[in-house]
Amino acid sequence: MARYTGPKGKLVRKFGENVFGNPKFDKLLSNKPYPPGQHGMSRKKVSDYGMQLKEKQKLKIMYGLLERQFRKYFKKAEQMQGVTGENLLKLLEGRLDNTIFRLGLSVSRTQARQLVLHRHITVNNKVVNIPSFTLSKGDTIQVREKSRKLAVFHESLKKARTESMYPWLNLDKAQLTGEFLYSPQREEIPVNIQENMIVELYSK
Repeated sequence: MARYTGPKGKLVRKFGENVFGNPKFDKLLSNKPYPPGQHGMSRKKVSDYGMQLKEKQKLKIMYGLLERQFRKYFKKAEQMQGVTGENLLKLLEGRLDNTIFRLGLSVSRTQARQLVLHRHITVNNKVVNIPSFTLSKGDTIQVREKSRKLAVFHESLKKARTESMYPWLNLDKAQLTGEFLYSPQREEIPVNIQENMIVELYSK
């Protein structure tokens, strides 16, 4: 499983946003809205390459990917019809772990990944333990019957924002069930990423 094991707080401050999605980092950013380190508050000019690399790193960390996995998604996005950068984001949003996070069944993508690996989730009534599983239009995501009493799901839903934030998803809180209605458009995906910079980086 691809995961970052270092100090997450430093990365959140480095990028200036809650790239992990966990609400606990929102308070950290409000208290320390500047990069970590001795020179965190100083302004330093960044080259075009540096900006492109930062956007790629931010997106990789956000969705919990290693370089090799990320390159596979990028190559697939290039082969699809449409804009490569937008295709990349659509592919990442279609991951099962990300969708569980978006539905509010977990407080972060990292936690969602763990829930999938521990076989708590079904897709179309079949257990799926692959976090990178790609969802298709109409797929139903559900918490397994024997896992529905787990506090993690109910606590996450209490902290979750309104379902209307993600129009491509439908959530039934009572049944702990969600539906992937369609692949979202770029303007619907709430990520602060300049995907065109990532395309430029890989085009060199």
